[in-house]
Amino acid sequence: MEPVIIVGSGLAGYTVAREFRKYDKTTQIIMITQDNGDFYSKPMLSNAFAQKKTAEQLVSSPAKNMVEQINLTLLAEAQLKAIDTDKHEVETSLGRYRYSKLVLALGADVVRLPFGGDAADQILSVNDLGDYAHFRGKVADAKRVVVIGAGLIGCEFANDLLAAGITPTVVDPMTHPLTALLPEAAGLAVKAALQAAGVEWKFGTTVQAVDRADTGSGFRVALANGEQLEADLVLSAVGLRSRTALANQAGLSVKRGIVVDGFGETSAKDVYALGDCAEYEVGVLPYVLPIMTAARAIAQTLAGTATPIVFSHMPVSVKTPAHPVSVQPAKAGVTGTWEIAISEDAGMKLLFTDEAGQLHGFVLTGTRTTERAAVVKMLG
Repeated sequence: MEPVIIVGSGLAGYTVAREFRKYDKTTQIIMITQDNGDFYSKPMLSNAFAQKKTAEQLVSSPAKNMVEQINLTLLAEAQLKAIDTDKHEVETSLGRYRYSKLVLALGADVVRLPFGGDAADQILSVNDLGDYAHFRGKVADAKRVVVIGAGLIGCEFANDLLAAGITPTVVDPMTHPLTALLPEAAGLAVKAALQAAGVEWKFGTTVQAVDRADTGSGFRVALANGEQLEADLVLSAVGLRSRTALANQAGLSVKRGIVVDGFGETSAKDVYALGDCAEYEVGVLPYVLPIMTAARAIAQTLAGTATPIVFSHMPVSVKTPAHPVSVQPAKAGVTGTWEIAISEDAGMKLLFTDEAGQLHGFVLTGTRTTERAAVVKMLG
């Protein structure tokens, strides 16, 4: 039997491999990765600096340990060049390999906006362990950091910088943070709490250019509203874009991500996708719980037991210790309204209910996040 090939050594790829081994002890697994294959928790990248964690300390299991534990063949620092779904074959920088099943856990790339200025190429972003190591080296002596984007990652980095004694200024075109996840009332609560802790917000505007400072080191950041900010470092956190180029070239169905069915299979037979690169019926789900859920189901399917991916309630946690957030968005197509159940300085509880009063979503902030387990039980 040809091997199962997994492309990607992040949480998605390694979880599929580990789960598959529970059902199949003998089929060869080949893992292709563009990095060295060390396993680490990607969500920790945005809150590790204040803990004084080095990139090496974030590695929870070196590649050699993963190889031994799972019994797989690791092709490290290898580039995937092409996928031939007719021949069941992939082309890599290390050669061509045939597969019985192929799993794409390709991840996503950071969105890079076209900024002006003579230092636009100095804007940092953090999407993997190498990026974090570079960022950590650059930010070590910084006092003022401009963060572009007030989404989940931008807010987490801002809080982390604040905890490390660095003043972050967050720039975003919206009116409050986390607009993709939170209703306005909850977003404003997060805004107020982080501002009280020391985060500076610049809402309703965008970064236009980043130039080197006229004197000394650092940067001058020009905003669309005419303001000029001084910074020692500029960090972009405006979002991620699924890696779909090779899938598209191979003829797979691609929208925002690689389109998969209810079993995680792409439009090509025996080719599966999950994680940040995959698009399910409910959209792209770049969070830990959906990745784990999909990986477990796909592993069983690869082992011969077709298992649908069933996404249950999977609240998203925002790691902002100054005012933490737990949110369960309502499923697409569900109509209802957000109502504030509790609002106080220490936290908020908002509930999303339909006309019949059935709960379909919630937001908990601050001290109210301790109620997460109880509220999840109330969901329809």
